[in-house]
Amino acid sequence: MSWRTVVISSNAKLDYQMGYMVVRRMDTLKIHLSEMEILLIESTAVSLTAALLAELSKKKIKVIFCDEKRNPSSELISYYGSHDTSTKIRTQITWKEDVKKAVWTEIVAEKIRKQAEHLEFWNLRESEMLYGYIGEIQFADPTNREGHAAKVYFNALFGLDFTRTEENSTNAALNYGYSLLLSTFNRCITANGYLTQLGLFHDNMFNPFNLASDLMEPFRPIIDWKVRAMQPNKFEHEEKMEVLGILQSDVQINGRNEFLNNAIKIYCKSIFDAINQEDLSEIKFYKYEF
Repeated sequence: MSWRTVVISSNAKLDYQMGYMVVRRMDTLKIHLSEMEILLIESTAVSLTAALLAELSKKKIKVIFCDEKRNPSSELISYYGSHDTSTKIRTQITWKEDVKKAVWTEIVAEKIRKQAEHLEFWNLRESEMLYGYIGEIQFADPTNREGHAAKVYFNALFGLDFTRTEENSTNAALNYGYSLLLSTFNRCITANGYLTQLGLFHDNMFNPFNLASDLMEPFRPIIDWKVRAMQPNKFEHEEKMEVLGILQSDVQINGRNEFLNNAIKIYCKSIFDAINQEDLSEIKFYKYEF
């Protein structure tokens, strides 16, 4: 089972050889593709061969490219994530609106629950307000309990003056972590044969990742916890690697301990099962000890 997150952060040439990714710098390093879950190209001074990109795509290894500021900017997504992709897409297009709304309601409730548990970990009394919001959620959340909870949550976590639009190290760390989560969810969605563009709730014509934006919501508090614990005064390479490491943290799902990467796969598959079978009991959420 793949498990490694490989980061290339300096000048290098990457190519493919007999099942291995070969990293050529002053020295030469070989990494077998079967070990790799994610490849993060952090430097724009890295060159890759087409042969390697083709093999990475075949093995469903998520490749994330960073810009000149070393922030995630794009990713490699295979055309054919599953052998029956055409069937899966036809099914996705016909998903019933009521079923999608029911699943979205469960996702929103779980997101707020995880936010409340996170605030409770820091002994913040606003957790009680968030637990109250869960009981107020209506079908498809027409009263926007999610939005109200988010405002209370971030103000409690980072201060009353905090806004998500301000340019600072905290927001840089949050955005970086969320980008990694989004990319991981895109990988799972395409691997299961579905389109990332067609969401359950998110429906932005300019967002090619609407479905990933929906499914990742309950996982955001894990990133929030890491950033709050770090309290970064700057956000550079060392801090980025610390945030990246959260993908290898342990969570509980389906009665087992799993790496977060694998838990995301289990969760995504359970969401698709719930929609296709019209059975909310199929959804498997994770548990995390903040």
